[in-house]
Amino acid sequence: MKIIAIANQKGGVGKTTTSVNLGACLAEKGQKVIVLDLDPQANSTSALDFTPGEHPSIYQSLIGGGEVADLVVPTKYDNLSIIPCDMDLAGCEIEMAKEDDHLVRLRNLFEPFKATEIADYILIDCPPSLGVLMTSALAAADELIVPLQCEYFGLEGLSKIVGVHQQIRDSGANSEVVLEGIVMTMADSRTNLSAMVINDVREYFPEVTYDTVIPRNIRLGEAPSYGQTVIDYAPTCAGAVAYRALADEFIARHS
Repeated sequence: MKIIAIANQKGGVGKTTTSVNLGACLAEKGQKVIVLDLDPQANSTSALDFTPGEHPSIYQSLIGGGEVADLVVPTKYDNLSIIPCDMDLAGCEIEMAKEDDHLVRLRNLFEPFKATEIADYILIDCPPSLGVLMTSALAAADELIVPLQCEYFGLEGLSKIVGVHQQIRDSGANSEVVLEGIVMTMADSRTNLSAMVINDVREYFPEVTYDTVIPRNIRLGEAPSYGQTVIDYAPTCAGAVAYRALADEFIARHS
């Protein structure tokens, strides 16, 4: 089982969209996937057709202990499960910050869970911040995937998340977490800016930048309002095609 943090401290770059739709496409291809909604906004929870607060979140285990396996809820999609979010997670950062082990608490929770091999991958949908929850996710993860919007400010944000990744490695909290990939999102083929940003990222990070580029696509934005993934809501749209290609590339990298 690999734990993969999908993180970027900048909001609106496609973290939740990538967590949910990459997870669904991997599940469609026979991989067993759990999406962990670690963002108090609970967008992954809603996107997979659950009501936030309907089921316990990881908050209960982080603060009070308990087994992570008890929090896993099957979705309506084969091979795809979720550890949903509730509003209690919003106060989790304040409570965890008081504890000396706050950085490794999530990692310690996952150690016995990973041994169960209940899934092939856990995709952590991280909050858009550099706070305790996001750094805890990096400390718990085997790999980091960074969704990066194809715009100038996306490049500025990339340097920050790469820096945090290196800090986590250097601190000893998780010296083995690797930058697995950068996924270019919200690309607009009509603009030169998108092409320039993609080329710049590929120049500086040639080994890890995915070939697949996620286009700006209205169906990707509409699908969550129906509690569906894009491959369920609009299986032939450009967004669905792109996420299926991303899943193929992801599997090829991990095979």
